[in-house]
Amino acid sequence: MQIKEIIVVEGKDDTTAIQRAVQADTIETNGSAISAETLKRIQHAQEKRGVIVFTDPDYPGRRIRAIIEEHVQGVKHAFLPKAKTIAKNGKGLGIEHAADKDIREALQHVYTPNYEVPNQDDITLEDLMTARLIGHAQAKQRRERLGDILNIGATNGKQLHKRLKMFQITEQQFGAAVAQLDQEEDHA
Repeated sequence: MQIKEIIVVEGKDDTTAIQRAVQADTIETNGSAISAETLKRIQHAQEKRGVIVFTDPDYPGRRIRAIIEEHVQGVKHAFLPKAKTIAKNGKGLGIEHAADKDIREALQHVYTPNYEVPNQDDITLEDLMTARLIGHAQAKQRRERLGDILNIGATNGKQLHKRLKMFQITEQQFGAAVAQLDQEEDHA
């Protein structure tokens, strides 16, 4: 599998894992304090070939994603659930620990945020409450699983609402994902 876009990762171990799974070029941020020079390289890459941001499913990874999104318009996003990025020894989390097939699958489900086209069928905060994704004892676990189902990554309650809009998740997609979530819980 060859990837046209340049993939932005956190470090050299992530690059190794990506190149083990697919044919792709990467840019490494080398941590969550992204330099102005690195942001320029990412902007240039976006203009020439496009960029896929593929960071770890943790706070530093989300921070890197937000910084890039703020400075470089139109980047795509790939996500992996936490469970698929845990080291075999259980001591570490990151893209570098993911299986090749999981990396390929994540790269097949990239999202491009579209801020310009308003989503006609917005999912409301009330919808999130009804679906027990905010304001409920199991909300965090349900949001994490919903993020896996929709391939939009794990979020907190505020981020979930923003990310559903950003990736233009329709009411139908949301409803189907919540139904799957409810069905999984009923059979657990």
